[in-house]
Amino acid sequence: MIDTLAVVGATGAVGRIILQLLAEREFPARRIKFLASGRSAGNKVTYRGKEHTVELLEPDSFNGVDIAIGSTPDEVAKEFVPWAIERNCVVVDESGYWRMNPDVPLVIPEVNPDAVLNNKGIIASPNCSTTQLVVALKPLHDAAQVKRVVVSTYQATSGAGLAGCRDLENGTKAKINGTPHKNETFAHDIAFNLIPQIGSAKYEGYTSEEMKMVYETRKIMGDENIQVCPTCVRVPVSNCHSESILVETARKLTVDDAKELFNNAPGIRVVDDLDRKLYPMPKDCDGSDDVFIGRIREDISAPNGLAFWCVSDNLRKGAATNAVQIAELLVRAKTLQNV
Repeated sequence: MIDTLAVVGATGAVGRIILQLLAEREFPARRIKFLASGRSAGNKVTYRGKEHTVELLEPDSFNGVDIAIGSTPDEVAKEFVPWAIERNCVVVDESGYWRMNPDVPLVIPEVNPDAVLNNKGIIASPNCSTTQLVVALKPLHDAAQVKRVVVSTYQATSGAGLAGCRDLENGTKAKINGTPHKNETFAHDIAFNLIPQIGSAKYEGYTSEEMKMVYETRKIMGDENIQVCPTCVRVPVSNCHSESILVETARKLTVDDAKELFNNAPGIRVVDDLDRKLYPMPKDCDGSDDVFIGRIREDISAPNGLAFWCVSDNLRKGAATNAVQIAELLVRAKTLQNV
């Protein structure tokens, strides 16, 4: 049990899910503070059936706070995290700003929970597309050493925030009704379309979203030799990211091997029966904290290849749930500076 937990970005889409999860999982904190920037401070949020006023995010907000979970843009995380650390508060940060800092552990509790022990006041939570990929890779890597990964993502509009979801909903209505529509977020219409770019141009034709998957996978897995070739695509699905994954391992794994490994791994649920048309789909995975895997098959073009399909709720396991799980690890491990 800790005394005080702070939720930074409590009014955002992920922040609201964090509050829901904290209540569902009965997070062991005597008090919770709700913080946001000036634009949202003063708004109300509901937690455990009671309405609470969101306080302004400022340096003294972290006085007496043991753990803070932050779900904010990079520029906000860059500013507030040092405020918290100076006041002996450990931050679980969901932004991208701190992830690749060599002094900051990047953690998925099902993959590298012990990394929380090495924190210097901040622990980063990975990008949503990376999280489900690495949860799936972990049991394969432990059993047969992952050498190379080719992954294509099919990412939901919720990954671009509420405005991205509005682009899908309003754009779909406009297409059906033959009326004009101006996008809020996307450079192209997402309704009845695919956009093969997420993020800015980054390296050799790869985007920032794609390079996150490369660098974050290696850091979390603790193996700089893993080769990752990603393609990230925005699709007209409101929630849950899907991924087509091809893995090459040092030792051959059969389909039965892979199913056994997946079935015994924490946080993974196998749904795989092609004859009965059973496989993970976004509409069925929405609202779950698991990573769903199906369409498991051997690569017919390479001797040590394994292909499969992976779906996960990007707002929950890809963001909110992972952060709450990290905070729970902190409490259990008693790594807080003032506990």
